[in-house]
Amino acid sequence: MAIDLVSRRTWRARPPGGSYTQLDSTRGVKVHYTGGRVDPAIVRDHAKCVALVQSIQNFHMDGNGWIDVGYSYLACPHRKVFEGRGLHHLPAANGAGLNSGHYAVLGLVGNAGLTVPPDGVLHAVLDAIQHLRDKGGAGREIKGHRDGFNTDCPGDRLYAWIRRGAPRPGGQEPPTPPQPQAPAFPGRLLRFPPVMHGEDVRTWQKQMKKRGWNLGVDGAYGADSRDVCRRFQRNQGIPDDGIVGPTTWRLSWEAPLP
Repeated sequence: MAIDLVSRRTWRARPPGGSYTQLDSTRGVKVHYTGGRVDPAIVRDHAKCVALVQSIQNFHMDGNGWIDVGYSYLACPHRKVFEGRGLHHLPAANGAGLNSGHYAVLGLVGNAGLTVPPDGVLHAVLDAIQHLRDKGGAGREIKGHRDGFNTDCPGDRLYAWIRRGAPRPGGQEPPTPPQPQAPAFPGRLLRFPPVMHGEDVRTWQKQMKKRGWNLGVDGAYGADSRDVCRRFQRNQGIPDDGIVGPTTWRLSWEAPLP
């Protein structure tokens, strides 16, 4: 099925309040949810989807001070894809420093009311992703907003679907490999100059070596460890500060291997 695109003109979008930043390619797409209550009646009434998209744009422009709605596309339960910022335009919803790495696609579900994404939403999210791959230079990654950013978005239901590989509804799901679990974060940041030695540093170094990084396992967080950390952070689309904090620690085990 070709994408069922709802143009900005059709949903009566406000014009952007400034010029978009050009975005030629990305590593992939990050999936979002509204973070608020979504009226379950939108499943039966597409006009409510239009009204919700309009309200999201108004909040982003008038509340956040953004030039437009922060998403590239928005996916509704009727398997329709609303045009947000669209192709080759930098989104705003992924977080400061993270927008250039991934396009942003919102599924019209929330943390109350409609919380379980209907099949139409999942299909529309995938339709938007395929459109971004075909025409927008999007890479193969499909991630949740919470990957690399401290947030509950896109909610547990959508995120679980993403972690299963974002399968098409009605299709045969691929077998789910066991997900590696990160050890408990040691509670102290691993940083350079080395202020921490010992088993926690050695545990992280062993894991990065297992992932294929050329890193010695000496239990001291030195310059080589910092450099590997920064390159890994850039690969994951998170701030490359060279510090192993809770997010970097978790992704060192849980991020998909390239």
